Amino acid sequence: MSQRCDLSVLEELTSNAKQIQDDVLTKILKSSANTEYLSRFLEGSSEKELFKKNVPVVSYEDVKPYIDRIANGEPSDILSGEPITAFILSSGTSSGNQKMFPRNNNFENIKFAAALSSLVISKHVHGYKQGKVMIFSFTQPLSTTPCGLPLAPATTILLKSKNYRSPAKNSTSPDEIILCTDAKQSMYCQLLCGLVQRDEIVSVGAPFASLLVQVIHFLGNYWKELCSNIRSGHVSEWITDLSCRDSVSMIVGEPNLELADLIENECGQESWQGIISRLWPKTKCIEAIVTGTMAQYIPALEFYSNKLPLVSRTYASSEAFFGINVNPLSKPQHVSYTFLPNMSYFEFIDVDGDGEIVDLVNVKLGGYYEPLVTNYSGLHRCRVGDVLQVTGFYNNTPQFRFARRKNTVLSVYVEPTTEEDLLNALTSATLALESSDLILTGFTCYADVSTVPGHYVFYLELKAKVNNSTGELPLDNKLLVECCCVMEESLTSIYRHFRAKDGFIGALEIRVRIVQQGTFDSLMEFFVSRGASITQYKTPICINSVEASRVLEDKVLARFFSDKSPTI
Repeated sequence: MSQRCDLSVLEELTSNAKQIQDDVLTKILKSSANTEYLSRFLEGSSEKELFKKNVPVVSYEDVKPYIDRIANGEPSDILSGEPITAFILSSGTSSGNQKMFPRNNNFENIKFAAALSSLVISKHVHGYKQGKVMIFSFTQPLSTTPCGLPLAPATTILLKSKNYRSPAKNSTSPDEIILCTDAKQSMYCQLLCGLVQRDEIVSVGAPFASLLVQVIHFLGNYWKELCSNIRSGHVSEWITDLSCRDSVSMIVGEPNLELADLIENECGQESWQGIISRLWPKTKCIEAIVTGTMAQYIPALEFYSNKLPLVSRTYASSEAFFGINVNPLSKPQHVSYTFLPNMSYFEFIDVDGDGEIVDLVNVKLGGYYEPLVTNYSGLHRCRVGDVLQVTGFYNNTPQFRFARRKNTVLSVYVEPTTEEDLLNALTSATLALESSDLILTGFTCYADVSTVPGHYVFYLELKAKVNNSTGELPLDNKLLVECCCVMEESLTSIYRHFRAKDGFIGALEIRVRIVQQGTFDSLMEFFVSRGASITQYKTPICINSVEASRVLEDKVLARFFSDKSPTI
């Protein structure tokens, strides 16, 4: 199908999903059927039924030996019929380990999907086309595999590819700032550009909600210096990346005392509630993924934006781009993604039934499925590890809600606590905090088995809604003990049984740290120092690393425990 991009294309794609999926698979198999990997199962055939019968469902670990061989210099055609031109790194925050995925030079589908998503937002958000967007994005230095192919997170590979087309016309930050590999300098300059162009901005965002919250924290630390730069018309000397410095200097221009005073007045107020809408008054929406583990940042973003619409645009992973949100103004808890059938070939494992594998168009409403990806870069029937629920159909194409990561569980006995269970508990804690002077800005947890019995530990990052002169966090012991109790009540019946009746699980614990101390920033720095991308970074919902737990434990402000057993 043509890569023209208008809303009629969305109708064509979703109406003809079955045929398009069959065409995608045929194209992939004609290209890759004779590779070393597939020829064992297909003997050169590109027949769909033979593919589904003979090619096994695999995990990343099953394919990794082939990926490593290509990275070490063997020909791409051991795995892919298309030349492998780069490798992308996953963040490593979901599984605990970074993964390396092969990519070819074809980014057209991804650029097409991003453009289609923008058209959908324009349809629903009046005036979106007429302004600029301030979307924070970052790149890392390119490294190389032993054979010399580029190796970096997906955003970096895309932005530095020859086919990348700059969005500079509607973006507040020039390419030179986005491509600066010093994250601190880049973030500072992106904020400076955005503040100078505050009256043109209609959307503020980042790939993930966690990153946007980090940007607001950064602004809290640097607003005085940013105002000084605007007042003097001179960029701080520590911005030493010359391309970055020259670009931001052109945008800052002459001294602007009036703007500096305005920003200083807004940022100097006791409360930062609505700081986004106060600094960028024409902002119509916040663009960031707020589904899955990113749901924990919804209260913070609603606080900082005065409850502007939160738009989760797309659903993608290192394995594939899956789909877009065709109802961008839907509430975060109602967000579903409409799969685009031209991206890759998709199959689905029924996780609640007998494990039957079905095609995209054959999933059932309400069912829970794990997607399998067959793409143009050498992955064939590869598990993604997400669990999705079918919420409806757009024409003939299913829409999915992200439910949880398949293998992310917490357990201290034999109780299987899923990511979805933990997010339900977090929602209960957030509701309990609503009437207080505190706002939840981040969390993670782990299973502490150093005690007998073992128990769940939740690290909560809390911030005062109104700044006080002492900088102390007003902690209410009764309130936070109640948070522990309501979280336990929200967990599964199996957990509550082992906790209340059998005593095999100890009392749930909350460990609080103050946001100004930057504990979760430190956790991000820990993962970034080990190769994760700041753009892709997601605070892990559970931590298993001893080193990561030490980063969090270093600044524990207070501990609270549930003081009663949950109901059975």
